[in-house]
Order: sequence, then C-alpha cells, then structure tokens
Amino acid sequence: MPVGCRLFTNPFMNTLPTVLLRPGEADRVLAGHPWIYDGCILRLTAPAADGDLVQVKDHRQRFLGVGIYNSRSKIHVRILERDRVDLDEAFFEQRIRACLALRQRHMPGATSFRVVNAESDFLSGLIIDKYEDVLVVQTSALGMDHRKHLVVQALQRIFSPRAIVERNDMASRKFEGLADSNGMLFGQLDGPVTIRLNGLKFEVDLLAGHKTGLYLDQQANYQQVARFAKGAQVLDCFSFLGGFALHAACAGATHVHALDQSADACAAATRNAASNNVAEICSFENINVFDWFKTQTATRLNERLVPRFDLIVLDPPSFTRNRASVPDALRGYKEIHIRALKLLRPGGVLATFCCSHHVDAQLFEEVIMDAAEDVHRILRRVAIYGQSLDHPVLPSIRETEYLKGYAFEVAR
Repeated sequence: MPVGCRLFTNPFMNTLPTVLLRPGEADRVLAGHPWIYDGCILRLTAPAADGDLVQVKDHRQRFLGVGIYNSRSKIHVRILERDRVDLDEAFFEQRIRACLALRQRHMPGATSFRVVNAESDFLSGLIIDKYEDVLVVQTSALGMDHRKHLVVQALQRIFSPRAIVERNDMASRKFEGLADSNGMLFGQLDGPVTIRLNGLKFEVDLLAGHKTGLYLDQQANYQQVARFAKGAQVLDCFSFLGGFALHAACAGATHVHALDQSADACAAATRNAASNNVAEICSFENINVFDWFKTQTATRLNERLVPRFDLIVLDPPSFTRNRASVPDALRGYKEIHIRALKLLRPGGVLATFCCSHHVDAQLFEEVIMDAAEDVHRILRRVAIYGQSLDHPVLPSIRETEYLKGYAFEVAR
C-alpha cells in the first residue's frame, strides 16, 4: 500500500455502495482503464449520490478498486485506486508527490510543467500545472470538484506556492453537471506570471490565457524543432505566445514570422521576443492563418509561386472535438498542409502537429502525404514528435495519447 493512504476497515467497506459490472466488463478495468460507463454496470447494491465514493466489483463479486460515482455523466464511475483507501488529504498528498517525483526524474531542469495529468497519473478528472511558484488547477469531474479543497490543502503542503488559480472553464464540465468556475483558490496574483521554458522567458496570463495559460505539452518539442532553424527563414503558424518562434529565433534563425488570430497573444509574443533579445528578427501578425495562406499562395494565370521559407511550423488548435467532425477536420488539415508546402523551399522542413485524440498518428500522416502528392512534393520524414514527458502516455488508456507530430524535409 502506498505511504499515506489509509486502508478502510472491513465494516466500513461493507457500508460503501458497490458497483457490480456486467460479465466481460472487468477486463478493461484490470488492464488499467479507469472509466466505467453506464452500459458496463450490472447494478448497484445500494443507492449512491453523485460524487460519492463507491467500490467496484466484477459480476463474481471480486474487488477491482474504489472510485467516484456520477449518474449525470456518461462515465458513471472513475476508478482512482485499486486498494481500499480513503480519498482524504493524505491520499491526494501521496499521489501528487508521486507525480512530482516522476517529473523530477524525467524533466530535472524544468521549473514549469504539468504536475498531474488526470488519467495518466491515476487521478481522473484532475489537472495541475506548475508555472514557477504559481499552480493552476482544473477539475473536470464532479467527484474531483467536490474534493478540490483537499487538493488545495495537499498542494500547499507540497509546494508552498505563492498562489493557486482555478481555471475551470472547460466544455467537458457541463457533461458532469458542473458550471464554469474561475478565480483564486489561494494567495494573490496581480497580472501575468513570467516563467522559463528551456531557458527562455515567457509572459503567461494564468487567469485568461489558453488552456491553463501555455501549451506545456510542447515544451520538449520547442527545442527539438528549433534545431532546424539555424540560418533559416521561419514561419510559425498558430503561434500563440511564440513558443516555436522564440526557440527558432534563439537557435539562429535569420528571421521568424509568426501568425495568430488573437491580438492579445500577438502582443504578448512581441513582448516575449523583446525580453529574450530577439525582437529584431521576429515579427508577429494578428491574422487568421487560413486567410493568410490563401493570400500568400494565390497566383495569377501563368504566374509561378516562389517558395520563401526554410522552416514552417504548423501547430493548430484541435480541429475536432468528436468523431463525427473528423472528416471536416481532415479537410482542414489537408488545406493548411497543401498551402504550407507551396511556400517551403526545396530542402526545407515542415514541422507539423495535431492535438486531436480522434485523429491518430497514422491518419494524420496520411493527410500530409495526400497534401504532398497534390502539390507534387516528395517528403522525407526526419523526426517524430509526441507530448512532453510531463503529459505521460499510458498505452492501456488510449485517451492519454493525443499530441502527435512530424518533421518532413522536402526531398524534391
């Protein structure tokens, strides 16, 4: 049993509502997946209130774990532990300390990173990001939201943070019966926070920025893509705060042009370029990327388009939130790749990413190859990317792997 987790006594366990699974449904749970859907449940031995702790057993009454119940969600139970434990402050402190130790082992120099990544850290419905001495918490599940105060207490003991921010404005909360909730959970925060990623400084608005403030899942990829930037003319699309742009500039790019449809993001990226002493070689344009591409790749009759970039980065937001919208998303991905390849010089590199779980790596690569065929380019794959190690991937939980990327060199 993990240190700090309190075993239930048998009499107490006997009073806990039991969720019995249908025959055949236990295999997925035993393999490590924490979600139990309504259709997987045979019956409950006693009524359970939404947010209550329940024990889960297979149809033969064999114990599988404890989790949090919510009848309003498609995910009726989220299993949090295979042992008989209480979900008290000691449980959360022990589990978060284990998550922190994993980051310190795999990302020893990082000072800003994701501390808890929900399912892939066995804390379904909980995300915690660390931005230097400020923490950001997201609770996307009802049961975890009910225990938010225990999480905050554990975080104070572990990190002694300057502030803890709540960023609960995700669409997924409505499926749990939860309203949006943003603000301060602890301490004070006046204005943006300055953080360091790979030695570069970034100004991050933790109260109003994308996600919890920054795309921490690209932290390792920023450096890896930048190795193609020395002496290059670079185009960074969907730049946000300039993650790829600034890393490319600091790696020796001759010029970096970055595009984003958010005026606030462009302004912040411009300040970030100045604070990292690369403002002279960076330009940031507030524009819709698709519109920019259409304008830049338009030609008159018998006019030849002259490619002018050596490195193009495509890091768009997810084009799809469900399987039904995948065909439309694929058309969007293909269009931006066609237009990007038209602007890429021979020998140039296209670094491209997809953050949709519903578009897997093979399908994403097929779209890129279709785009290359349409513009008569032959590509050489030179790198494969995934999410940073603070966003762990558990193969038994396919949903934990969402970010995929490639670097392709224009062979001819």
